[in-house]
Amino acid sequence: MPKTNTPHEKNMDETLALSQEGYLYIKNRMDKHKSDLFKTHLLGQEVICITGKEAAEIFYDTERFVRSGAAPKRVQKTLTGENAIQGMDSEAHLHRKSLFMSLTNNQHPKTLADLAYKEWEAVIPRWETAEKIKLFDEAKIVLCKTACKWAGVPLLESETKEYADDFAKMIDAFGAVGPRYWKGRAARTKTEKWIENIVDNVRAGRLNVPEVSALYKVANYKELDGNLLEINMAAKELINLIRPIVAISTYITFMALALHEHPEYKNMLLSDADAPHMFVQEVRRFYPFTPFVGAKVKKEFVWNSCEFKTGTLVLLDVYGINHDSRIWDKPYEFQPERFRNWQYNPFEFIPHGGGDPANGHRCPGESITVEIMKATLNFLMNKIDYKVPDQNSGYNMARIPTLPKSGFILNNVISK
Repeated sequence: MPKTNTPHEKNMDETLALSQEGYLYIKNRMDKHKSDLFKTHLLGQEVICITGKEAAEIFYDTERFVRSGAAPKRVQKTLTGENAIQGMDSEAHLHRKSLFMSLTNNQHPKTLADLAYKEWEAVIPRWETAEKIKLFDEAKIVLCKTACKWAGVPLLESETKEYADDFAKMIDAFGAVGPRYWKGRAARTKTEKWIENIVDNVRAGRLNVPEVSALYKVANYKELDGNLLEINMAAKELINLIRPIVAISTYITFMALALHEHPEYKNMLLSDADAPHMFVQEVRRFYPFTPFVGAKVKKEFVWNSCEFKTGTLVLLDVYGINHDSRIWDKPYEFQPERFRNWQYNPFEFIPHGGGDPANGHRCPGESITVEIMKATLNFLMNKIDYKVPDQNSGYNMARIPTLPKSGFILNNVISK
């Protein structure tokens, strides 16, 4: 293989730089090298970083990439669960994915959105008497209740905040070191034990739940060999249905910030039936959520004169693609109307990954996220009035995951 001029970071290891630049680490170097890829070293291993529509198409080609072994153990021990669906490939992945697809398509997004809206309505009396409301904290609880009610997971009112915080700690540990990481790991262990006990009760007939519920389907799901999932894996996969719903609390917080910072869109939201969907899509594109995703090269190939050797870790720049000026006009301006006549392309808009969720690794819960966000937007716009006091609503792009520092504070809430 001839030598190439693939851009390469010169430092022995760039892990510190990644921690200092966060969401912008990959994009900064793409801009510097004027390239859609570069090589670097992270956590002691060589990594190829890629960006752009063509890169996304390649990255989600299951003939070229596998997920097994791509996610660091520290991420599996907090965010996804060890050896769960995110790290599976081939027939086993498609079989497990069919379970997730059956629980996230058809009527499920609307059902979850309706449940969330009812939970939002229920908080109004308490909000009206509260001195201030931290929206992020409220959203975690609302969405934890919503997800558990939908899934059929029994959840006492007295334990809702505790488990909502645990789900949030798992998410917060994604890019963390030190206390944030260890809190996420402890939350994962605790939550898995809680859900294991519930699955065991379903299998033993001590807990009866509807056969259409996520809890029943996961508890009774059979692998390709005809055996039930091991109870710990069943718990992990049920958590992988609930946790992403709780994670929508981050998008909701950014959505409220967008409403506050862009009041010029309020009239459009009230008068244009398409506006809520456009607004939600732009929130998902514009604000930082997933920084990048990883996979390992399955079969050696060459792209852009760069040799991708089998086993090499490759990171796809999700944030960068959602802000790529070749795809989006004025990508750093918040413009919901860009989605009015937008032609869907599964590799250009990838906040939940790229490709087809049915046969690849795009998150199957994307439509759930959109519908819950639209229901929450309806609540904020049409069900309550509120004030936004002075606060630090900025967010740190070096922190993964990030969030408005204040959690977005509301006060003087009044029901309409």
